[in-house]
Parts: sequence; structure tokens; C-alpha cells
Amino acid sequence: MRRGLVHILAWLLATGAAVTLSWWGVHTVMAGTAYDPPRALPIKAADATSQKPEPSATPARKPSPPQRTPSAPPASRKPSPAPTKPSSPSPTAPAASAPGEVKSYDTDGGRAVFDLGRTSASLVSATPGAGWSMQVWKTESWIRVEFSSGADRVSVFCTWHDGPPRVEIGTY
Repeated sequence: MRRGLVHILAWLLATGAAVTLSWWGVHTVMAGTAYDPPRALPIKAADATSQKPEPSATPARKPSPPQRTPSAPPASRKPSPAPTKPSSPSPTAPAASAPGEVKSYDTDGGRAVFDLGRTSASLVSATPGAGWSMQVWKTESWIRVEFSSGADRVSVFCTWHDGPPRVEIGTY
């Protein structure tokens, strides 16, 4: 009886040590790769009498990377003076007029925000709407953000391989 109790105690100690060591190793690796959601940029609200946003006198600056602080409050959300929502694939949107211009594109599936330069673009943030999921593809000459909900798909496609960046929005 005593021998069985010693074997069980030894097994429990070895198992506990193995689990602790494994947890510590995984925790250490995962702590360095934690994903911080993108910070939303403040967007000025549109005037109630006009639907077009007024251009800024100075070009928008690229936001600084977020600092990893667990106690940081979430960014406030404000309405966006974004382009209207198309119900079918739209023609190419006009190219950025100034380097570093940040533009927001609202769709039925969510919002995609791009920093449009003269010869390239970058994704600032992409936020799916309620009940929608999102997937992002990036290459050296284009970025695609696809929002999906069941069989519905909305794609925001930014390309700059043959000229200045342009954004196309398609629903399928």
C-alpha cells in the first residue's frame, strides 16, 4: 500500500512539473507575439448640410505605432465622412491627391482605412461590422480587405502597381 502511494505521489510531482514547464514555455513564446488591434484614427465628423468632407490644409501624418499598455483606454469611435456604400462593384476611386492622405472606406461589411501615398499605400485599420468577419491579403503592389457574412462578400481592393494608389469596392 505504501509503495503504491509513493508511486502516485512521484507521478503527480512529475506531471505537475512537466505541465508547469510546458505552460511557462508556451506563455513566454506567446507573450512576445500577442496581437494588438489597430488603433482607430480620429476622423472629423461631416457637417450635416454637406456630404463631402473638406480637404485638410496639411497632409495627414501616419500614426505612431501603438504602445503595449494593458491599461490603455480604447480609442473613441466617431462617425466618418467616408465615401458612400456601393451596392455593386464600383469604378476606380480617384487617386490620392497628396502624399500620406488617410482615407476611410465604409461598406456594408465594415470599414477599411488606407494611408494613400504617391506611389504606394498601406492599411491603417480594417474593422468588420457586426456579424461580419474579415480577411486581409497584402503584396508589394496591392492590399485586399474582404468582409464576409455567410454568402455575402464585400471586397475593398487598393492597387498601385501601374500608377498612384486607387481603391475599388466590390460586392458579390
